Amino acid sequence: MAEDVVEEQQSGAKSDPPKPEAGIPAWMATFADMVTLLLCFFVLLLSFTNQDVTNFKMMMGSIQEAMGVQMEDKSALATPYAESSFKERRSVRENREIVELGARLKKFIRAKDLSAMARVSSDKSGVMLRFDSNAMFAKGSAQLTPQSKDALNVVIEGMANKSFNLVIRGHTDGERAESQLYSSNWELSAARAASCLRYILSNSTIPANRMKAVGYASAKPILPSTTEANKRANRRVEFFYLPVGRSKW
Repeated sequence: MAEDVVEEQQSGAKSDPPKPEAGIPAWMATFADMVTLLLCFFVLLLSFTNQDVTNFKMMMGSIQEAMGVQMEDKSALATPYAESSFKERRSVRENREIVELGARLKKFIRAKDLSAMARVSSDKSGVMLRFDSNAMFAKGSAQLTPQSKDALNVVIEGMANKSFNLVIRGHTDGERAESQLYSSNWELSAARAASCLRYILSNSTIPANRMKAVGYASAKPILPSTTEANKRANRRVEFFYLPVGRSKW
């Protein structure tokens, strides 16, 4: 009898371990619960978000244009491109017009044989037409010379392009003004700019709101006024053409 008990105990000790329970492991169930909770959390956040469909479409239009995608939509609900796209297109158009105006002014100057007294330069801000004031005014005077009228006619021809405004700038060399009418270079430079503006208004149909005159005296020299040649270069009248629409001109 005792032998049967011992044999039974020995056979029980060598029996196979219990089979694992069916289903996913416990850690996987916990992970799935966490992911589900995170998904519900982000869905809840999304439900609180105010979706601006118009801004989304404008953003997509800007992305499509940047990537070269062109889509034609003739419906009344066509979404316009983003504002940055309009600014970029306007900048390209302005740069092209600036280059064209600079070339046209140079052509006018050569046609009127004014190359010795005029210079044209341009950059992304506009076109600068510069005349030697010694050829336009007598020393200490704001009275236009006969030759200056040819120069101002070039300015008028340049203003035929209605896409530009004009700033007339008078400059002096810094020496004391030798005039009974003008006690300072500020008054002299402003009077010379105003004389040019008056001539343009009287001899063209350009609206007055497209032009203005400014006197800088010797505040903005091209070269140091240390030699007579430098002083001569600083005595000048500038006609600055800048595109219409600039906030500061």
